[in-house]
Amino acid sequence: MIADRAFKPFQCVAWAPQDGNGELSLTVIDRTSTRIGQTRIPTSAYSDPAQLEDLLKQARAELSQEGYILQSWAMPK
Repeated sequence: MIADRAFKPFQCVAWAPQDGNGELSLTVIDRTSTRIGQTRIPTSAYSDPAQLEDLLKQARAELSQEGYILQSWAMPK
């Protein structure tokens, strides 16, 4: 999964909320299973690589600002 690689060395868990709106929720957890970040990906971003990349980069930046060190990452071509 693209999102999982974007948040290494942390783990990314993705799920679709049961409210049926089509969004995908991503939660980033550390090695102790503590939630360190969360974001939602709208349905429109699933098929738009540029939009998905922007959302993932924004989430990565937020984690970095909070002091978490992420491995380098680039959106697969």
